[in-house]
Amino acid sequence: MLLTEFPTEDSALELSDSQILLATLRELRQSVYEEGQEIFSRWRSRIQRPAFIDSSLNLAYYLALRRHDLRPLQAALMPWGLSSLGRIEARVLANLDAVIATLAAVCHETLNAQISQPPLEAFFEGDRLLKIHTQELFGNTSQQRRVKIMVTLPTEAATNYELVKNLVQQGTDCVRINCAHDTPTEWSAMITHVRLAEAEIKCTCKVFMDLSGPKIRIQSAIAPQAKQRIYPGECLWLKRDLPTITDSHCFQINCTLPQVVDRLEVGAPVWIDDGHIGAIVEAITPEGALLRITHAHPKGEKLRPDKGINFPNTDLNLIPLTEKDKQDLDFIAANANDVDIIGYSFVQKPEDIATLQQELAMRLPNSTRIPAIVAKIETPTAVINLPELIVQAAGKQAFGIMIARGDLAVEIGYQRLAEIQEEILWLCEAAHIPVIWATQVLENLVKNGLPSRAEMTDAAMSERAECVMLNKGPYIVEAVAILDDVLTRMEAHQTKKTPQLRALHSW
Repeated sequence: MLLTEFPTEDSALELSDSQILLATLRELRQSVYEEGQEIFSRWRSRIQRPAFIDSSLNLAYYLALRRHDLRPLQAALMPWGLSSLGRIEARVLANLDAVIATLAAVCHETLNAQISQPPLEAFFEGDRLLKIHTQELFGNTSQQRRVKIMVTLPTEAATNYELVKNLVQQGTDCVRINCAHDTPTEWSAMITHVRLAEAEIKCTCKVFMDLSGPKIRIQSAIAPQAKQRIYPGECLWLKRDLPTITDSHCFQINCTLPQVVDRLEVGAPVWIDDGHIGAIVEAITPEGALLRITHAHPKGEKLRPDKGINFPNTDLNLIPLTEKDKQDLDFIAANANDVDIIGYSFVQKPEDIATLQQELAMRLPNSTRIPAIVAKIETPTAVINLPELIVQAAGKQAFGIMIARGDLAVEIGYQRLAEIQEEILWLCEAAHIPVIWATQVLENLVKNGLPSRAEMTDAAMSERAECVMLNKGPYIVEAVAILDDVLTRMEAHQTKKTPQLRALHSW
């Protein structure tokens, strides 16, 4: 039976016979092994870290496995009380072998030399490797919980040591310094405060320097006379040059990458301020692009400088490592002993990872510790290329993935965010790569002091990742304490996507 068929009740019934089910599993296992070996052979020359060889091989097997629709097989395995393969990510062949060995025993059949009941340590090897790779990224922190907490530091952290100390004391495992803001002077002061807090509290807190990348933002904005907000149906000029004060009834903006206008086409969507404002390109002129607003709050939205602009269906051909990023790498290299992780924005292809690795190698002396890299997944292209990004990066150094849900949602569409987020988590678990769950986690709590019900559920679901990132805000210390409590409680109920059936005492 082909496993690419759409599952029906009849197709599951076809597999209900133990002999047919066993034969199907053996056929699947052989296919996964052969295709996985072929994928791995294409990657092998790029993998220089021995610690990543087994993980990359498991990733190759997982990719081969997920070319099949496994739903009929899952339905057929359930009545036998066997694994339905729903937690196979970290241990593809071991999981298949365990099911085949057990079913063969039921059928009184002998196993061939290639397949055997995996020993306990082999079955859980993937979990062990994920834990090791997570420790490589975030260190052996003093926190007992599995999921780490990362906090974006505000400018105030450069002058307020008590703020940094309180963050670390409440459970912050890693601080993020956003290179799009502040200067090396503030960054140095922030790092100094982190190291002082570590020494005083006797704990470990990693420093994450986040390169700003080619994020396109509003540079300046001009509103028509007597207007402050833009509404659906109104027009907006995206100018090539600086907006000028005119009697035009249209709002005007220009952006930090003016040549983007040359790549736009009529009908292309444009999103502003993390999707708060949506528009369609109506015309292209020598002056710029005329946009028509399609989405905005009924009471209107303000157009402010420094707000991000996304062009989801337009190939901008951006180079993710900008000249500013290279200058910031100079700072990172000069402070290599204190910078643990480099965040890489708008990564699209494995060549982008190679570029960062080369630029970093040029700046670091041979004996210097190499910082880890975290690739921020923000575009459909990055999602498609995720296996290649992982191999290029983790094949050479400690590596992690950040699901940058703000830009990603705008780029792929909000309705697909949950689906793609799950797929990224599965793929990274198959490669034993830690994931950072980012963007607007407990945002209302951080900014206003009171969380919404939806974001508390989101925070609980973040237990599926290895780290959760909070943004800056006036209530950030309180938010860290609450997130620490939520993650610790959830850990008793769930690990990754596996329910933990501890005794319930509510009833």
